[in-house]
This record gives sequence, structure tokens and C-alpha cells, in this order.
Amino acid sequence: MPSDPTQALADTRLWLERAVIGLNLCPFAKAVHAKGQVHLALTGAPDWAGILGALEAEAAELARRDASERDTTLLVAPAGPADFIEFAGLVAQGERQLRTQGLEGVLQLASFHPRFHFAGTDVDDVTNYTNRSPWPTLHLLREASIDRAVDAFPDAADIYEANMRTLRVLGESGWKRRMEGGQ
Repeated sequence: MPSDPTQALADTRLWLERAVIGLNLCPFAKAVHAKGQVHLALTGAPDWAGILGALEAEAAELARRDASERDTTLLVAPAGPADFIEFAGLVAQGERQLRTQGLEGVLQLASFHPRFHFAGTDVDDVTNYTNRSPWPTLHLLREASIDRAVDAFPDAADIYEANMRTLRVLGESGWKRRMEGGQ
């Protein structure tokens, strides 16, 4: 965890702008970011209960607001599980929590983690960076927005393959340069 937890928000904003949007890893992110509809939230909670409490509050707030005001939320948890497998358990619990909140079909939970690792790849495979964020992050998305985005981008299933190609061409050194501000 950074000595100044707000640094985690700055790191995440930079990652969003340079990697997610800059490399077009999510073709839907640029528009909502440009409209100011992406909310970055921070929880300093060091345990599952605290992180899930923050997730519950952020989910309720996102569901309460109009999509034109806030379309998606990134909840950054710098004190969250450093172990990716443990984090995956937290994400599963978060999905159950959304169902309990009555938000299944309204919100969807995605996640990013500094040690994200696709099954069947080596831990150091550069393609894992498509889902690696600077800090453990829970991403709340509106189902209706996902549906509209997929309708507007009929080849949404191709995004995954395009991202893999992008990262392979960029390589780990290119990724590091981009995150440091180079191209």
C-alpha cells in the first residue's frame, strides 16, 4: 500500500488513461471517461469485510445515480489482497453481494489486479497486462451500458484477441515505457 493512499487513485487514473484508453484495451472506456462518467473511489480497508462494505456502498450509489452522471465505478483497494487467487475469492464474494443487494442484471462486477494471470499462460506472459492494474480494483459496470456498447460494437468478442495482439507487439518494455509516460 502506498504511504499516501490517494496515490493509488492517481496511479489508477494514469493506468486508465495510458493503458485502458491509450491502448484501446476497452473501446468503450474512452467515451465515458471523456464525459466524466467514470468514478474512481478508494477504500483503505485492509480486510474483505471492509472492502465488501465499500463495494456495497459504491454499488448502491451507482445504481441510484443516472448513467449520464455516473456510468461506471472503479473501486481501488490498495490494501486489498496482494495474492491474485485470494483476490479472485473476494471478487466472487462481491458478485454474491450484488445479487443479495438485488443488483443482479443491473450491475456487473469486473476486476483488475497487479498480479492478474490468465489460466494457461505463464505468470510473466505480457498478455496478462490486459487485466493488470496498479492496485487491486473492483469495477462496477451497468448492464444496460454493456448491452448498448456491445450493440454498437458487433465484434465485441474480438476485443480479447485484439488486446492480446496489442500487448504482444508492445512487449513488456513497451508497456513499461507507456506507463512511465513514453510511447
